[in-house]
Amino acid sequence: MKKRSIGFNGPLVSEIGLGCMGMSWLYGKAERGESMATIHEALEVGITLFDTGDLYGDGHNELLLREALQGTQRDNAFIAVKFDGKFHSPEKNYEEVDHRPSTVKNFLKDSLLRLGVEYIDLYQPARVNPTIPIEETVGAISDLVKEGYVRHIGLSEVGVDTIRRAHAVHPISWLQIEYSLFNRGIELKILPTLRELGISLSAYGVLSRGLLSGNWSKERVVSSEDVRGKAPRFTRGNIERNLALVEELRKIAEEKQATVAQMAIAWALSQGDDVIPLIGARRRSQLSESLGAVNLKLSFNDLSRIEEAVPSELVSGEYYAKPRKKWFI
Repeated sequence: MKKRSIGFNGPLVSEIGLGCMGMSWLYGKAERGESMATIHEALEVGITLFDTGDLYGDGHNELLLREALQGTQRDNAFIAVKFDGKFHSPEKNYEEVDHRPSTVKNFLKDSLLRLGVEYIDLYQPARVNPTIPIEETVGAISDLVKEGYVRHIGLSEVGVDTIRRAHAVHPISWLQIEYSLFNRGIELKILPTLRELGISLSAYGVLSRGLLSGNWSKERVVSSEDVRGKAPRFTRGNIERNLALVEELRKIAEEKQATVAQMAIAWALSQGDDVIPLIGARRRSQLSESLGAVNLKLSFNDLSRIEEAVPSELVSGEYYAKPRKKWFI
């Protein structure tokens, strides 16, 4: 497994990371034993980056990761944690999130206890609260860096203004945001800003919540616990148009003797050494398929054909049912 740097001259981590959210939250119940086995296999193949959050299953995900990492040398696991401010339902109003300095430090203590570690490699707010200046939130995490409880600071789902203001308080190592063939809006302003400031991109949703896996069908029925059942991008009318784009990508994938998922991940890897895709695998089979992308070399011509086959402007529907503008600032 090759390595990529987080931030300018920052620590090296595996070129893809394992996003653990789905093992505890949003996509319906996951099989605990298989989740544990997936984390173990990730370690065995050289994945060192593990992404979790206190909001994933109200702390369940951190406890799961703690158990799975038992016996692993601490330096072999780069643990990135998102904190939310309070446990919640997916419909929660982010303006209510409490990111005051005093509470941020309490959230960190709770995560340290659940994870069973003495420090967290990268700590970041899951979203921003527009009523609390980002300078205060990042300033509080900066204090935790000085105290040795946090090594690096990240941001999640924010815009250019917030990135610049936060970075002025303390160097930001990465921005975590959705980026895929179906979500390319950050290329206009956000990605150039990250590169100007020497901030890496932690790209989640590289398979667009399963649409780019190559295994989704319009007949698929998801459980009531799976939020994709309410996402506009998956609803009738939109899903047919989106899957038609997937089929165009499949034609290119077959020529390369690869799967659709591998092509989508390889495309993300090809966007620059400062882009670190997160793979949200809940099963070993998903992880194994995803790993095939690291050896899939895409030429300039391949990338051009892929982007012509999947024009981002033809993707139908948003993923979120409610507008994100209130926290995407």
